Amino acid sequence: MILARVTTCAVHQPNLFPRSSTLAKLVQADIWVVLDDVQFNRRDYQHRARLAALSDPTAQRWLTVPVHRPCGRDSRINELLLTDPDKSRRRVGQLVRQYYGHSRHWPSTSACVDEVVVALELSPRLVDVAEVSTRALLARLGWRGTVVRSSTLQARSDRSARLADLTKAVGAGTYLCGPGGAKYLDEDPFAEHGLTVAYPQPPRWTRDPATQAISALWAFAMLGPAAVRDELSTTVAV
Repeated sequence: MILARVTTCAVHQPNLFPRSSTLAKLVQADIWVVLDDVQFNRRDYQHRARLAALSDPTAQRWLTVPVHRPCGRDSRINELLLTDPDKSRRRVGQLVRQYYGHSRHWPSTSACVDEVVVALELSPRLVDVAEVSTRALLARLGWRGTVVRSSTLQARSDRSARLADLTKAVGAGTYLCGPGGAKYLDEDPFAEHGLTVAYPQPPRWTRDPATQAISALWAFAMLGPAAVRDELSTTVAV
């Protein structure tokens, strides 16, 4: 008897050039629910990414895309507007090249950056740009999943209940929870829906505290997309 494969779902806010631990979760998911209708946190990673030198990952710098919050502190991620798209395009292109342009894997890394530069020209909204940056990295890892935005779905407001409702709404049977979410997740709302929760393991290079917060661009430039894909394919959800 052949059992049907359970569809997996990951829910994560749109991040600019996300961290490797985030990619490890998303690349194992059949569906990525972009959590775009929650409050923007300027101290998080939605509009910025940490770049690190290839030779010394402790030498880090923020790459930030300035944004305007039309509703002040209550602004949701999908409401944020770019304050200076032209300056952001130049900064993204120049700063990432400065850090990784001398890598032998620069051509494939550069292709991801180019997609974001184009997105900064085509859309005034941060959510579109951040989503493109993640899609670009996932595509080079061979991901062929589906992307859905949470703003198009109905869900309760409680944190864990929201995640469970979103997982059920997209027809998934398993929710993939990353290291950050594992600290607060309540599995009871998932059990109420008959859903399971799995915890993908982060890639080996993020076990060093110095590299936990940096963008996956560092891994792409340091190791190449093929090596990153091979490593993430072994980060089994448990």
